[in-house]
Amino acid sequence: MTDALSKPDPITIEIISNALQSVTDESFVALMKSAYSTNIKERHDHSTAVVDRNGRLVMQASMSIPIHLASMLGLMRKLLDKFPLDQIHEGDVFCANDPHVGGGTHLPDVNLAMPVFVEGELVGFVCNIAHHADIGGMSPGSMAGGMTEIYQEGLRIPLIKLFRRGVLDQDLFDILLLNVRVVEERRGDYNAQFAALRLADRRLREIIDREGVGTVTAVFDEIITRTRHRMKLAIGEIPDGVYHFADVMDDDGAGTEDIPIRLKTTIDGDRAVFDFTGTSPQVPGNVNIPLNGTIAAVCYVLKAMLDPEVPNNHGVIDAIEVIAPPGTMVSCVAPASVASRAHTSQRIVDVVIGSLAEALPDKVVGAANGANSMAIFSGLHPETGRPYVYLETLGGGFGGRDDRDGKDGVQVHITNTSNLPVEAIEMEYPLLVEEYGLIEDSGGAGTWRGGMGLRRVVRPIGHDCLFTGIGERFRNRPWGVFGARPGAAGRFLMQDDDGTETRLGTKPGDLVLRADQQAVVETPGSGGYGRPEHRSAEKLSEDWESGKFTAAYMKQWYGWEPPA
Repeated sequence: MTDALSKPDPITIEIISNALQSVTDESFVALMKSAYSTNIKERHDHSTAVVDRNGRLVMQASMSIPIHLASMLGLMRKLLDKFPLDQIHEGDVFCANDPHVGGGTHLPDVNLAMPVFVEGELVGFVCNIAHHADIGGMSPGSMAGGMTEIYQEGLRIPLIKLFRRGVLDQDLFDILLLNVRVVEERRGDYNAQFAALRLADRRLREIIDREGVGTVTAVFDEIITRTRHRMKLAIGEIPDGVYHFADVMDDDGAGTEDIPIRLKTTIDGDRAVFDFTGTSPQVPGNVNIPLNGTIAAVCYVLKAMLDPEVPNNHGVIDAIEVIAPPGTMVSCVAPASVASRAHTSQRIVDVVIGSLAEALPDKVVGAANGANSMAIFSGLHPETGRPYVYLETLGGGFGGRDDRDGKDGVQVHITNTSNLPVEAIEMEYPLLVEEYGLIEDSGGAGTWRGGMGLRRVVRPIGHDCLFTGIGERFRNRPWGVFGARPGAAGRFLMQDDDGTETRLGTKPGDLVLRADQQAVVETPGSGGYGRPEHRSAEKLSEDWESGKFTAAYMKQWYGWEPPA
């Protein structure tokens, strides 16, 4: 193909690039199929990646989660800062999760990295992240509202060597497992991560054996350089200007409401600067996000709007500049609470999209459900007496676009996880899903309507359990663009069998859910695109025939009467 000193030709670059994609995708599937928890094996809340020896992300699995780009970035920066190259050995496995010491964006995301050596030379790293359904702390699932400092959220893991030259440090591993709930499930998920690392290491070595170490490392550079070049070209197509937008978070779960996120986007040629100055200072509740998470959210938006086919790697980060003053909600510092940082990341996505609406009207969408609506059920299984923790984030509406309606009941933007099937819930946990479907009228009206939210009703079987909910867009509805209507807000309810219904807050803490009660989760819809009066008669007929909308909704927003 090429020797170690020459620049790889385009065909070689493409072949190796696709091979690297296969490494990350195969290890992603291996982790998924080996994991114990439904959070990973069913919902796919994990990511895998290949990183070069300088800590730059080269390739992320196609099914990975965009915000995990931030976790890997933080992990690698800390790793290379803490460990000189002569202290990094073949068979080492590094582990971290703490957002304040360079290990992630919240504690449940446990990050692992393994160096890859060829003939004694460090070539790069293979990495993976898995969201553990519990990482300890004050509440099962480690995600409840009401947390006000990182110490309450669970086990903080600074950057450590969990394996040294291929040998597990059992004492350290025992500490990790002692501080979490459902230990055997956690052990199984860790083992799945270890196995996925070894597979990725083996597959990357096979590529290097075939193509040569010089060629493969040169392709690492080319992939990142080409990604940056493509993003710069795409940014150069945006009209120059200064664009402003602002939105608010509902609350932080600790008493602070309508928390502002402000953005000034400056486009000057191929230079894009995203300035969050003026955003709220970090808040007591757990909706703060580290700077790496904010950068990852901005990168996601640009990639999605400008060049969706570009690899998700360090080249995207290099193409932009993000300004976020330390101590603000979008660039928090210790001991800020961050467990629900995904909600804030979703709102950052909305704000970036909103700022570019004027410049890119054919690329933007109405605000999606803008949340990471979470439901956590935990307790003791009434038959086995063993503890369980069921954690899920539910999808909602995706915003209307310039040429089609938004999607109903899907995960949006930075989450990218899957639905947990009803069959899996009822097989794994002592829970009964009594209702699961779309919420009528929840999509914002427009020339193209917004997608609809989801409703799920869950009852514990033969025991009382704890229920925790974490929601956003429950007070401030997801907005529409260019004259469209907002989508419906979400809500949490608790229903008794006698018909009593209690509406809960946006982020209720641990609540006892009795066997004669049901927890109801309704996720937000999404905003539409364009003025409702411009929707075609054909689409209005389809809306009515779908059964998703009431006659009152059709008449109020479209002035449309159903046929007699």
